[in-house]
Amino acid sequence: MITVENLSFTYRKSKKAVLNDFSLSLDRGKIYGLLGKNGAGKSTLLYLMTGLLTPKTGGVLYQGINVRRRLPVTLRDMFLVPEEFELPPISLVSYVELNSPFYPNFCREDMVKYLHYFEMEMDVNLGALSMGQKKKVFMSFALATNTSLLIMDEPTNGLDIPGKSQFRKFIASGMNDDKTIIISTHQVRDIDKILDHVVIIEDSRVLLNESTACISEKLFFTESDSRTLSEEALFTSPSVQGNFLIMKNETGEESEINLELLFNATLSKPSEIAGLFNLNVK
Repeated sequence: MITVENLSFTYRKSKKAVLNDFSLSLDRGKIYGLLGKNGAGKSTLLYLMTGLLTPKTGGVLYQGINVRRRLPVTLRDMFLVPEEFELPPISLVSYVELNSPFYPNFCREDMVKYLHYFEMEMDVNLGALSMGQKKKVFMSFALATNTSLLIMDEPTNGLDIPGKSQFRKFIASGMNDDKTIIISTHQVRDIDKILDHVVIIEDSRVLLNESTACISEKLFFTESDSRTLSEEALFTSPSVQGNFLIMKNETGEESEINLELLFNATLSKPSEIAGLFNLNVK
């Protein structure tokens, strides 16, 4: 669905490239988690994917079309929820009436359903909402557009604890085989149970690009106070009961992916982790 080819980008007031000769391919029908440290270029990549920024070299193809051309055929089939945004001080009904015509697959019934996940209704005024409530409304509208591509940058920022739980149910309810959802976040615990695929980037390199099924097949996540297991582990991190461990999965036993642990392990030992998935990291 999306092909990023040899992408390079530098902001005008910066001498250092945010992305340099960066390439990545994403498929249809998956929920991707895009992870990386601050400054790794995640948000920049999302804006390049939607054609809002112009690369210095390379480009992004969405279903074979260069997104920088900003053609109606691509604009009506993708939606970006940025980390920060503003909504006009009008009623939500008016907002929907003004903006939904740009998206031919928008469904009002879906909008109502998604709002209900967040315990909200259509009869609200956007100017009277808190930032967290605005985010819930905007995300509900985004998912109700039924675009093939939905991109979300730090979607759980500003949500309270119940809101984060609601967000996971909300995303799962709106997913189907025709949609691709990309979620970029530092709040990995908010999304770890809804992802189909994990992409970790650093220094314009893709350190990991694997399905959660493949990760579970190759790696075993556990917690133990055993010194022997810690010495055998690929990666360890202190925990209350000893250590969180990532082991090679040599028995085929399934375990729940600890996304935060995986992220830290991949940054700490990129070549070793990538080697397990036959990925060449230079």
